[in-house]
Amino acid sequence: MTTVEEPARPGGRIRDAARTKAEILDVATQEFARAGYTGARVDEIAARTRTTKRMIYYYFGGKEQLFTAVLERAYSVIRQAEQELEVEHLDPVAAIRRLAELTFDHHEAHPDFIRLVSIENIHEAEHIAASEALGKLSSPAIEVIRRILEAGRASGLFTADVDAVDLHAMISAFCFFRVANRHTFGALFGRDLVAADQREHYRNMLGDMVIAYLTADRSAD
Repeated sequence: MTTVEEPARPGGRIRDAARTKAEILDVATQEFARAGYTGARVDEIAARTRTTKRMIYYYFGGKEQLFTAVLERAYSVIRQAEQELEVEHLDPVAAIRRLAELTFDHHEAHPDFIRLVSIENIHEAEHIAASEALGKLSSPAIEVIRRILEAGRASGLFTADVDAVDLHAMISAFCFFRVANRHTFGALFGRDLVAADQREHYRNMLGDMVIAYLTADRSAD
């Protein structure tokens, strides 16, 4: 990769590097989410950040590295929320419901995250696979779910033979679909999955589904 020297800042103003990079990432997140990786333009990102294309290359190296940085930050936000989740004082049923609610709330509040993940799946996760940071960014939610499942089974509350990753996929699938497919689902069935007056209905539905699956009577199996 060609080394780019730090360019002179517009108007001679001294800009804080961390603030500048954060501003670039904010706008790049919006642009990639709107236009996709292929359609996004670094020139457009530069224009919207009141900086230069050369400055973006200086900080990130290029469009591919910028998109990877956007993904890294997007995933770090949900991982941080998972890390701050406190459910140790709750019984297993309440704890798993709280974790499901966390995923529900995050996906609803970060539609750009949903778009970015969809775009990265189109590209077969090539940027995530190449990112050392994302490779090291473990999911605290998996360990939390594992502990909750162990406690639930030990107490006799949980009967499902499911591991933490599969349960995480189950929770994420509902939350992701609700945001990612709201327009097609609405066009087909005339129902807005993210309508404000239905929010608690779907939030409770998610928790009820997960708990019903984990606690179902399997004596007849």
